[in-house]
This record gives sequence, C-alpha cells and structure tokens, in this order.
Amino acid sequence: MNRLDGKVALVTGGALGIGAACARRMVEVGARVAIVDVLDEPGQALAQELGADACYLHADVSVEGDVHRAVADTVERFGRLDILVNNAGISGTNKPTHELTEAEWDRVQAINVKGVFFGTKHAIAPMRQAGGGSIINLSSIYGLVGAPDVPPYHASKGAVRLMSKTDALLYAAERIRVNSIHPGFIWTPMVEHHLAALGGDAAANRQAVAALHPLGHLGEPDDIAWGVVYLASDEAKFITGSELVIDGGYSCR
Repeated sequence: MNRLDGKVALVTGGALGIGAACARRMVEVGARVAIVDVLDEPGQALAQELGADACYLHADVSVEGDVHRAVADTVERFGRLDILVNNAGISGTNKPTHELTEAEWDRVQAINVKGVFFGTKHAIAPMRQAGGGSIINLSSIYGLVGAPDVPPYHASKGAVRLMSKTDALLYAAERIRVNSIHPGFIWTPMVEHHLAALGGDAAANRQAVAALHPLGHLGEPDDIAWGVVYLASDEAKFITGSELVIDGGYSCR
C-alpha cells in the first residue's frame, strides 16, 4: 500500500540517521522527498540511491535564507509540499549550566529551535496551496523529562514540543497538522558520538544506556521513520498537537 502516494516531503538533517531512514521509508510508500542537509556527500549519495523520487538540497537550517530556498526548490522540483519533517539537530556541549558559554548555548538553539521555526514558517504557504499538510517535529524524550546533562539540548527539545502545540492550534483550520515525535536513544551517529564522549569502554556505555529503556535495547532509525510515515499519512488525519513517544518505555518511569 502506497500510504503517501502523490505527496511531497522535505526532510531536514536528511543525510544520515533518523532523517535518512525517514527519506527511505517515505519514498518506499510513494512520496517524493527532498533531502536537506549540510552533509553533501552522504546526502547526494542517498538521493542517488533513491532515484528520481528524491533530490538533495544543501541548506543550513540555522540560516533562514537557506531554508527558504530549500522549500522553494522543493516546490519547483516536485510541484508542491505536503510534509515537512523538522529533524535536523545537534546535541551540543555537555557541561553543567554554570559552565556553558553563550556561544555554546546559542549554537544548539540556532539549529534545534530556530531550524524548526524557519522550516515551519516557510512551509506554511506551499501547504496552504496544497490544501493542507503535515509538519512533524523531532523532539526527544528530553522534551518530556529531564536529565542531569546537556542543558542546551534538553531546553531546545522542550521548546520544540511547545512550538508544535502552538502551531497545531494556529494552522488547524487550514488542515495543516503539527505533531512532535519523542525518540529515546536511537543508534545514530549523534548517539554514537555522545556515548564515545563519555569515555571508557564504548560497549559498556552502550549497554548501560540500552538498560535505561525497559525494552532493554536502543532503538533503530526505522523505529522513528515509521512513526513519521504514520503522522505524514492520511491515517493520522485527526491527529494534531500530539506527542508520539517512541522510546522503548524510557519515559514511563
């Protein structure tokens, strides 16, 4: 079943990890997808792998002009925009709050928060023209619960959660749905880097983090990608302002 037949999607941070999985699965179920990233080599390789139903666009989501151009180029290439996946994000510096510099704080907010703002801002016009749409914002378990590390990251993901609810209310009458997804630890380059930064034995670190999830293991990018497919599809036509938690039970405690 081609759940996204005729729909066009734009995925930020689409070259690797969760973003790449989203692009693959959406193309698989009928969508055409613009992969947006600053990582040109893997982004271009993924677009080539996916064929005519995908393209790669270079854009830094912290720069409004880049995001505006990416949205415009997507519409020019594929004729419309129905789905926006605001996935691009960084974990940032892992220091206690009193040791953080302003620059370290601002860098995380620029990508994780302003990137979502810019994406949503420039997606609204083409979604109005399409008669509606689905905006899917990648938050985190740390948009729901706290932890004693990476304060800028946790603050940014809490912001994404509330931005999603606000925009859900603002655009519901125009059939533009806005939802957030809250992953647990997913085995991606970002999580791999985070675990490596902890020092010590990498395998032991991975096992310890996996044990935080009641299901006993880390998630995979496809676990999130299928949630994105669902929220992007007409199966979720009555869902907006919601939080889809995909975390192996982490936030149940």
